[in-house]
Amino acid sequence: MLTSHLITLPVVIPMLAALLQLLPWGERPQYYRRIIGLVASSLTLIVAVMLIIAVQSEIIVYALGSWQAPFGIVLVADKLSALMVLLTAVLALPVLIYACHGEDNLGSHFQALFQFQVLGIMGAFLTGDLFNLFVFFEILLISSYALLMHGGGKAKLRATLHYVVLNLTGSALFLISLGVLYGITGTLNMADMAGKVALLQGDDAAIARAGGMILFIVFALKSALLPLYFWLPQAYSNTTGTVAALFAIMTKVGIYAIVRVFTLIFGADAGEAAFLGYNWLWWLGLFTILIGGLGVLGSRDIRQVVAYLVLVSVGTMLTTLSLGHQDAVSAMLFYLVHSTLITGALFLLVDMIAEQRGKTASRIVKGRKMAQHNVLGGLFFLAAITVIGIPPLSGFVSKLFILEAARTGAQVAWLWPLILGSTFLMMIALSRAGSRMFWNTLDGKPNDVKHGHWQHIAVILLLLGAVALTVFAQTFSGLTAAIAEQLANPHDYISQVLAGGQHE
Repeated sequence: MLTSHLITLPVVIPMLAALLQLLPWGERPQYYRRIIGLVASSLTLIVAVMLIIAVQSEIIVYALGSWQAPFGIVLVADKLSALMVLLTAVLALPVLIYACHGEDNLGSHFQALFQFQVLGIMGAFLTGDLFNLFVFFEILLISSYALLMHGGGKAKLRATLHYVVLNLTGSALFLISLGVLYGITGTLNMADMAGKVALLQGDDAAIARAGGMILFIVFALKSALLPLYFWLPQAYSNTTGTVAALFAIMTKVGIYAIVRVFTLIFGADAGEAAFLGYNWLWWLGLFTILIGGLGVLGSRDIRQVVAYLVLVSVGTMLTTLSLGHQDAVSAMLFYLVHSTLITGALFLLVDMIAEQRGKTASRIVKGRKMAQHNVLGGLFFLAAITVIGIPPLSGFVSKLFILEAARTGAQVAWLWPLILGSTFLMMIALSRAGSRMFWNTLDGKPNDVKHGHWQHIAVILLLLGAVALTVFAQTFSGLTAAIAEQLANPHDYISQVLAGGQHE
């Protein structure tokens, strides 16, 4: 019974946890909400591990209400979606551990919003239907609006307003694109749509391409691709460390949607709509790397530096994806996991640094020593050399795979200088930040603010995840290569979904 319903649990567990956390819990409500949240996140992680093991032998399809695709709602777990579910669970648990030691007290419903956010992300990765992708997008976006405002303040309000306006516009465009594609294909199931788009010709194919390009714009906004990236640096740098760390997976939802839709529906077998948007991905991704690198170098606040590091990672992933072959997709997925874990760790670490520095907070200026100066300095050094890509850590391995994936002279001429140049800019920016915050300090008594061991452990767990990518690089690259092969041959996905799977 558990095996047949396994695919539903990453969605059901956070949903039930969130509903329980909304109930009144007597004199100690926050204590019980924390327990519920930690238990739910732990169970979700266990289920995610079981799911990624299960999909190594088959694609799991679950038809809700026994309504078969393409007429009913289906959840689909292949190797890619299972990897993204596992990555979300691995990120969410340490972030929640960190939040449970004080930050969740800034808002009475933080714990429930956190679980609703996880619910939306998990659902987006597992749905096999474009309309339900929209539904899960809205769930995670509504939760993110409230989480961005967690703790209040003018800067958060301004950043949240920009974020809300842009994403409401994106949601409207999403619905328009769904209407266009449904009108021309008569379906919103992704597997069924893939077969029907491949048969379109002439004006019908042109309409499908138009609908696909609107979808591309929506997903580019979600993933913060140039020129739709302006919301990201302000939103990520003005919210709390916990929220920013959880949001490290948010841009990956947009990237996942691009990978899923533009390899399945508009992939090599899509006829006149084949490889839609790939040329745009190449150039926009390159310029996103450039803008992100300049933002890293020009930022005077360490929170903003980390936000621009996210932007660099977005450009790197989508540029690599646009190369279009299996080695490139495999390298992109390896880098995706690395960048999610290390930027999540950095957001939490920077949050602790800002609190312990007092008035200077996260600004890259000289300040007094921190109460836990040496511990934070050591963690910052490890995180910095990992995200920069110093050998043999995961940043180096993932970038090496990406550089190897650039095969033609034109690809080498454009991609290599930007990858290596952005790495050099990261090294300058993080070296400057580290020297001013940890070496070149003011004399006097350190600030009194300290953080508990569990908060340090949360950061260490994420850093250990990045270290594990280095230690098990060969094994993990084998997994990403298998995912790339499955994406390059979508016939199994399509036939499995349309043939039906487990039923409720």
